[in-house]
Amino acid sequence: MADLIVDAKGLACPMPIVKAKKGMDSLQTGQLMKLQTTDKGSMKDFQAWVNQSKHELVESHEVNGVFTFIVKKG
Repeated sequence: MADLIVDAKGLACPMPIVKAKKGMDSLQTGQLMKLQTTDKGSMKDFQAWVNQSKHELVESHEVNGVFTFIVKKG
C-alpha cells in the first residue's frame, strides 16, 4: 500500500516528473509513492529520473493508457 498517491493523469511532460519529485520530497526514506499518469513518454522519463535519484522503482505498468509507478524513497 502506497504512503502517497499522486494523480498526474492528463498532464504532459515534464509535469508528471515535477509532481513525482514534490511527492517524494514529502515522504520519509523507505515510504512508497504511487503515481499515475497518461503521458506516453513517462515510462522512459520515470526510469531515467529514478536512475538519477536515490529512489527505487518498485513497479511500473500500463493498463488502458494509464501508466502506474510505485517508487520507494531512497
